Amino acid sequence: MNLALPILAQVTGVARGVADVLAAPRLSILLFHRVFPVPDPMFPELVDAARFESLVRLLASAYRVLPAGEAVSRLTDGTLPRGALSITFDDGYADNAQVALPILRRHGVSATFFVATGFLDGGRMFNDSVIECLRAAPGDEADLGEFGLGRCPLATPHERRAVVDALVPQVKYMALAEREGFISRLCGRLRVSRLPDNLMMGAAQVRELHRAGMEIGAHTVRHPILRVVDDADAEREITHGRDELQGLIDAPVQLFAYPNGRPLQDYDARHVAMVRRIGFKAAFSTAPGTATATSDLFQLPRFSPWDQTAAGWMARLLRMRMFGAAAVKQA
Repeated sequence: MNLALPILAQVTGVARGVADVLAAPRLSILLFHRVFPVPDPMFPELVDAARFESLVRLLASAYRVLPAGEAVSRLTDGTLPRGALSITFDDGYADNAQVALPILRRHGVSATFFVATGFLDGGRMFNDSVIECLRAAPGDEADLGEFGLGRCPLATPHERRAVVDALVPQVKYMALAEREGFISRLCGRLRVSRLPDNLMMGAAQVRELHRAGMEIGAHTVRHPILRVVDDADAEREITHGRDELQGLIDAPVQLFAYPNGRPLQDYDARHVAMVRRIGFKAAFSTAPGTATATSDLFQLPRFSPWDQTAAGWMARLLRMRMFGAAAVKQA
């Protein structure tokens, strides 16, 4: 093991302890999506197994890692321990079970997994359809004029990533049927006939997570941006996603994460009211910050430190804990 990691954990723990003594009890909630087995050439900044193991080891040493449901309950009843932190995952990727779960278990850490049920057993998120279409595209360039991009170089993973970054925002706020049409046209233009069907978890893997002591939360069925769909569809997505998960694990599902999760842009007060009325205990956004006793339990903040080094990652997490959303502006 890297000898610097225990030292970093000790220093982080002391600094975190000082910060917590000077402020009211607070809960840091981390957000992950994927944990790649090895670094992805197109997304080298995203977490792979080796980095995730280092981060979990550090977090387990420097923080009190609690399942999100327990942490929220203790936040509201005044028993939240100092140094409280929760780990969450969104969407339901297969590598959550294949790669992240063994690491979490090795370090005795529990996490919460928000699963979009419509992609279980062979489905695929819209953004992954774009990514995998670009990953598989033959040739060193493509004419994407019909998508507003003109001729695009594709000779390197970096160039393919640039096209992904330009296309995904176009698709994200489309209605679900429009997304499907867009992906079909893109694959046709790039001469890609087959996309992978093993990126997301199967129902058996959701059950495996639950049996391993991990917490399962709802994330709609097909991951629509709730403000894009009408209220009836939004409520069906929220309710059916929860009901399907409860049927899978034969246990209550009490936590919800808003798709994409930016307040007022991706969801608004109507959807907060729906989630509350449907009977969830708490809901999670992607607004940065830390949760305190005065936080809205149905719009709890989450944060993803993006630094590549463990020291930078932990330092950014600590700044967020000390300064809240202002820490993002300091970066």
